[in-house]
Amino acid sequence: MTEAIINLETVNPIEFFGINNSKFEILKRRFPLLKLLSRGTQIKISGQPDEVNAAQAKIGQVIQFLERNGHMSENYFSKLLGGDEGEAQGEEAPANDILVFGPNGKVVRAKTANQKLMAAACEKNDIIFAIGPAGTGKTYTAVALAVRALKNKTVRKIILTRPAVEAGENLGFLPGDLKEKIDPYLRPLYDALDDMIPSDKLNYYMTNRIIEIAPLAYMRGRTLDNAFIILDEAQNTTDLQIKMFLTRIGPSAKAVITGDLTQIDLPKNQKSGLVKASKILLNIDGIAYIQLDEADVVRHRLVKLIIRAYDKAQEQEDEYEEKKKAERRGDSAKSDA
Repeated sequence: MTEAIINLETVNPIEFFGINNSKFEILKRRFPLLKLLSRGTQIKISGQPDEVNAAQAKIGQVIQFLERNGHMSENYFSKLLGGDEGEAQGEEAPANDILVFGPNGKVVRAKTANQKLMAAACEKNDIIFAIGPAGTGKTYTAVALAVRALKNKTVRKIILTRPAVEAGENLGFLPGDLKEKIDPYLRPLYDALDDMIPSDKLNYYMTNRIIEIAPLAYMRGRTLDNAFIILDEAQNTTDLQIKMFLTRIGPSAKAVITGDLTQIDLPKNQKSGLVKASKILLNIDGIAYIQLDEADVVRHRLVKLIIRAYDKAQEQEDEYEEKKKAERRGDSAKSDA
């Protein structure tokens, strides 16, 4: 007698088991000599070694298909279990836009063209710059890609970091310990994680430092390896800070740098390091640059219009400044003459 446990963490359990366990019943009928038990996101198999190995192989094919495509009909499920994988290729796979499954079967997708480009770029590159206005899903997509990598065991941990820069407000003295002081800056990262990982498992990951969330200053001196690292709000890094971050990355790590160049909150005498980095690192093999725009906004419909209005106002201000500079140059030329 042999026992095996198969983990379904990387797929939506509802898609695997089916409504009212309909697919699981098909699996039981396919392997009548085995004892099959479902326990949350796990399947326990007991029986003769040859039968257990055959069931593991078929279940593995189902899991691989669901990881790629997110959905499998009962008919296709039955076909795949009944024959070899080649016999089950008649069903057309849906678009591969699913990034990860969250609690209660919630599906997190790449919803827009540039979000899908982010996901594709992550497969081929180790460093990605994702730059665009508010509401375009930069951070959310990056966190989803990190969670997927952790579930697929391609990395051992996730590191999420932000520069602790006040967004135009003077927050003054914040009470509490260090964690309570920095949490307001990192709240958007927690919110994204809450959507993708059950609370008990997220607490376990945080307690055991499998997921770390920390201010950027805490990255100095570290080597970040076997990790998926996200630098969020990178427009608020200085040149030295972003260089420090990029040179922390180990040989088996991936990094996503997100930012919005229209929302720089640094003091007026400091330049954004993201502006320089996104220019000088463009043509390096292994580094991808994704530009998101108003078409990627997935918040309220008015957010697109707000972004458009601010962009137009900025263009008018820039034109006015250029005009004034030209007038000043003209006046200076006249006085010299």
